[in-house]
Amino acid sequence: MIYHVGLDIGTSSVKAAAFDGQRQMLASVSKAYPTHSPKPGWHEQNPEQVVRATVAALKKLVAERGCPPASIGLSAAMHSLIAVNSKGQPLTHSILWSDNRAASIASQLKGTLLGKDIYRHTGTPIHPMSPLPKLAWLRQNEPTIFHKAHQFLGIKEYLVFRLFGEYLTDQSMSSATGLFDAERLAWHEPSLDFAGIGAGQLPRHVSPFFILNKLHASFAKQIGIPPETPWVIGASDGCLANLGAGVMSPGEAVLSIGTSGALRLTTHKPVYDLGERIFNYLLFPPHNGEPATYVTGGASNNGAVIYEWFCKQFYGLSPSAKRMERHRLSMESIPMGCEGLRFQPHLLGERAPVWDASATGSFQGIRPYHGLAHFHRAILEGILLNMKQIGDVLEEITGPFHTIHANGGFTKMPFWVEMAGEIFGKKIVVSKNEGGPALGAARLFEINQSSH
Repeated sequence: MIYHVGLDIGTSSVKAAAFDGQRQMLASVSKAYPTHSPKPGWHEQNPEQVVRATVAALKKLVAERGCPPASIGLSAAMHSLIAVNSKGQPLTHSILWSDNRAASIASQLKGTLLGKDIYRHTGTPIHPMSPLPKLAWLRQNEPTIFHKAHQFLGIKEYLVFRLFGEYLTDQSMSSATGLFDAERLAWHEPSLDFAGIGAGQLPRHVSPFFILNKLHASFAKQIGIPPETPWVIGASDGCLANLGAGVMSPGEAVLSIGTSGALRLTTHKPVYDLGERIFNYLLFPPHNGEPATYVTGGASNNGAVIYEWFCKQFYGLSPSAKRMERHRLSMESIPMGCEGLRFQPHLLGERAPVWDASATGSFQGIRPYHGLAHFHRAILEGILLNMKQIGDVLEEITGPFHTIHANGGFTKMPFWVEMAGEIFGKKIVVSKNEGGPALGAARLFEINQSSH
């Protein structure tokens, strides 16, 4: 059977998924890798572990299918940064989006004329998540590494270099770095100046439809595919999640709540907010007479990871434990609003809509009659109310939307999905296909071929 693979390089694992011509998932394989935190607020990974996990996931999937795929499309988490030397060897670990080491640099830049210019041209809010302040941090704090660096890459770009021997990035991933002007399709000089680098130290940017088909023979043998198998360089995971969900028209949004959370719309023009509360990333540049496609929205650090924290701290259980069922039933009897109890979910700092890495969580309005069930419900409401704030900003800037396509782990709790409908006051459609970014990546070859 002919199938296409979507390869999604996530924050905690890589997922290789096979899809048929009707976009139905046939099989998927995930391989995890650890995140290291050598200092408080630091989060990084060994890029070679990610490469090994990727090759292992593809090898297992291909072996299970019994034949090579027709194509492989790439998706990856945004905002990682790796410095490599002239031989392509890492000088740093992969510094993740959740890493806060550049918080002071981001706070100094945010709100300045330069910061506003960078946001306006790149669509990336000023925040320690993005490579822009991370580069400035390296220059100031690790000058030896910074000056030895031949290239600065993200994790997808590092994988492409290891597998194909080329320094390439797609324009979608580029648009989430704070370094790239997605309208001009060029590196933004004021950003480069702030970071202290030249455009030659960044990989060559290409269309998300760009085909790689000269896989190193050793990797082709390991995976079990011909070296000429077409790989589509792809886009970022957030943008491809919208494509995978089929949300490509005005009036619809995608709400994802997994470990983190995000609410995103698809547009055909860049959308900017004077308050710098939302991102604006490129999915596709103009092609074959079609206008550019952008994904605009906001991402939260505080998704289901906060619910997992609550269940462990207050009940000593995992959210998936069977004994949690009775606690959930008790929580469901509490009225909306938790009788005045409010939860601010910013335990992990926050991106949208406040973009404050130092933000903290809190319960407010506590009264003697509030019991554990009130706190339980307040956690779920607080996470959704934070997402609703992002939705309010999007409607203010882009106009109303009527339907929300929901995906991620929170959809396994029907009561939480119902709560989302009440809080947003919108129609909620639970995505039947859990392919997400992997499905979006797998579709890229089909879109590429149909446009030629």
